[in-house]
Amino acid sequence: MLIQTKIQIEPEHYEFIKKVYKELNYKSLSEYMRQAVKTQVREDRKRLRALKRQQAMEMIGQGPYPNQFEDIEGEDFERW
Repeated sequence: MLIQTKIQIEPEHYEFIKKVYKELNYKSLSEYMRQAVKTQVREDRKRLRALKRQQAMEMIGQGPYPNQFEDIEGEDFERW
């Protein structure tokens, strides 16, 4: 279900959209706006994922890792 909301855009952008939305095979002015918002949201989600990925990679490099094999380091497994 779609949610109705108000947006504000530059007058020259609005005039352009009014002139060309039919030429670009959009059913209505609203469909053009929905598609534009959808495209921007998709791009923003990609940027946010990349930012979180970058932060995670930086966090990985910050701290020392505990030695997981510390308990068995001194044992000789070859003699078994």
